[in-house]
Amino acid sequence: MENQVAQAARVQEIIQKWNKRRDLIIEMLHDVQSEFNYLPLPALDQISHEVGVPHSTLYGLATFYNAFSLTPRGKHQICVCMGTPCHALGAPRIVEALERHLKVKCGGTTEDLKYTLEISGCVGTCGLAPIVIVDGELHGFVTPVNAPKVLDKYSD
Repeated sequence: MENQVAQAARVQEIIQKWNKRRDLIIEMLHDVQSEFNYLPLPALDQISHEVGVPHSTLYGLATFYNAFSLTPRGKHQICVCMGTPCHALGAPRIVEALERHLKVKCGGTTEDLKYTLEISGCVGTCGLAPIVIVDGELHGFVTPVNAPKVLDKYSD
């Protein structure tokens, strides 16, 4: 209960930061996503009520943009590039190695909410293929053997 009250208070601060402006809903959603690593449904309800935007609009935005998630995500976002060069140079094996290491399937989040593992299309850094991106930081020439070691930096 205390956590819900704190969450509602933080969402209210975010709404106020953007002056309850309907044209700044995406900015509000980004802030909520950054704060909680996903968009909790009570937060969407609160934004809908406070800003006067239909739930369907918020849900549409939340499901359209890849930056948003309606389910809890890990503190650290891991993305393996599956563009043609990365794929050809072993990206599928890197995904398998990370799945084994993290004990989670691609597209999922670890039980401790520390990591979310995903794949993406080409990220435009083919000269460093294969690429793993963690929290926006590129790691090039990754192999199935060294992929788990890439995460050492993010083990906080």
